Amino acid sequence: MAIDLTPFGFTPTESLVYSALLERGFTSDFKALMRDIQTSGLPMVTYTRRWLGDIDGPQLRERWRSLFLDMCNRLKAADPDHRLTWAGPGMRPRMFATARQMETWAHAWEIYDKLGVARAHSDRIFNIATIGVRTFGWSFTNRKLEVPEAAPYVRLTAPSGAIWEWNDSSSDSRIQGDAVAFCQVVTQVRNVADTDLSVSGETAERWMAIAQCFAGPPEDPPAPGSRA
Repeated sequence: MAIDLTPFGFTPTESLVYSALLERGFTSDFKALMRDIQTSGLPMVTYTRRWLGDIDGPQLRERWRSLFLDMCNRLKAADPDHRLTWAGPGMRPRMFATARQMETWAHAWEIYDKLGVARAHSDRIFNIATIGVRTFGWSFTNRKLEVPEAAPYVRLTAPSGAIWEWNDSSSDSRIQGDAVAFCQVVTQVRNVADTDLSVSGETAERWMAIAQCFAGPPEDPPAPGSRA
């Protein structure tokens, strides 16, 4: 049965297209859509207006929030062992939700940076810090580099003041400091040089220079000072 998205502001045509993508797992359709975007030569904002129409920021935010809340309800009811098809590798619902949290948190920094608004934080970023730690090996293999034998000790201070720790505390290679700063580095919204993180040991230094907790080809962090 097709999913009706018109209550969220989509036109009937848009609703049919997006519903078809959802119903069919959207793998082949998504790839075709990406190719179309890449070959159109249009700026992304122009391309997306083909789908969204001429809506303003508040309207876009409300549309996103409606779909976001609907997605949360669907994830809550999903089979925890079922792998969900996505633009990247298939994920079980728990990891899928955590990855979406990470992406939303990371991309939101562009808005906060642009507006110069201070951002409030909570210990919910524990999920993001955990992804950052767990993708230690991925950061190297994604660049076809040999993964160091032992991951550095990581000790972070959460927004609440709690201490979060991972890996062997006796390691000479270690990363210590603010949990928000660590999350910024692994999501590549800050260069480690622009944070107060204490990074010691060759492995820790190499990791923080290339840390990447998201899927896709290797990407470099912003240049020092560019997003301080």
